Amino acid sequence: MTLEVFFDCSSPWTYLGFESVQSLDVEITWKPILVGGVFNSVNPSVYEMRANPVPAKWDYMAKDLQDWARHGGLTIVFPPTVFPVNSVKAMRGCLVAAEQDKLVDFARAAFQAYWSRDEDISQDEVVRGICTAAGVDADRLMQEIARPDIKAGLRDNTEELIKRGGFGSPTFFVNGNDMYFGNDRMPLIERALGKG
Repeated sequence: MTLEVFFDCSSPWTYLGFESVQSLDVEITWKPILVGGVFNSVNPSVYEMRANPVPAKWDYMAKDLQDWARHGGLTIVFPPTVFPVNSVKAMRGCLVAAEQDKLVDFARAAFQAYWSRDEDISQDEVVRGICTAAGVDADRLMQEIARPDIKAGLRDNTEELIKRGGFGSPTFFVNGNDMYFGNDRMPLIERALGKG
């Protein structure tokens, strides 16, 4: 059984899914993406929803997010300062950290910085703090996120998700072609993996 996880740290729902999926007893292939690139290509309705929110639905979404955060034992505070955030440095950083077997640590630190402490993960000093929290060499990572292969890897992952029918983050694939979207799909993913 295989499980691939396409994710972007700029989404609170992805933070929830990122943490909960790790409770599954399965090897995970992590695929950092830029969800904005996905929205631009195949899901522009997200921008319309942000520009013209339905007040009752928006209020419920805020409640739902906090319900899920309590359920997952996480602190999630919708960032009052910067939203949406440019997550490109953090997501490239995930690819660099993966080369040191530190992707999960780095991504978790990025999620916490943005969703728990309202830190702008597009800023170099914040990315450096994420490195420190994750045990990753900050000077090295800040240099390597500019490598052409790292830039291409993030772009390739984003394009791969689009080609495979994805439209947002988090997106999960069981055994290559069985797609699930959203943090609330864990019971279905467990069942698909033969664990539920």
